[in-house]
Amino acid sequence: MIREITEDDFEKCINVIRESFMTVAEEFYITKENAPAFTAFATDENKMKQWKYEQHRPMYGYFEDGKLVGYYNLMINEDMCEVGSLCVLPEYRHKNIGKALLDDAISKAKELHSSKMILSIVEENKVLRKWYEDQGFVHLGTKKFDFFPFTCGYLGMELTE
Repeated sequence: MIREITEDDFEKCINVIRESFMTVAEEFYITKENAPAFTAFATDENKMKQWKYEQHRPMYGYFEDGKLVGYYNLMINEDMCEVGSLCVLPEYRHKNIGKALLDDAISKAKELHSSKMILSIVEENKVLRKWYEDQGFVHLGTKKFDFFPFTCGYLGMELTE
């Protein structure tokens, strides 16, 4: 079941986000020392409050038997939205939970009259890039930041009714 996240869920969300993104960190040698701003290390209560109250990002969680096992948020910017921190706990992967979260994000974005959805990934994560492309996203390009030891890859999708 997917439902909107409340402040009461923040601690669970932080744990899900950190644990989920840690597998990427380990696979691509991303550490707190070489990338303190990476999602696995930078997500805390302050970040959650910033997303919800300052950036007004709607947040959603996937619950299985009452346990939060997946998460995403949406950054709405006029007619475009960005999916942020879409993740699934490692032990719940390959059960179509990520697809359910992404489909929900697309549906919510359309309800909010967004015509385009974008997201960013660790570009070196070819498996994740292929998964998003299999869902209909198109690779838009890359950008290298001094504060990350990896390249950021950007993907997008036109949203139609």
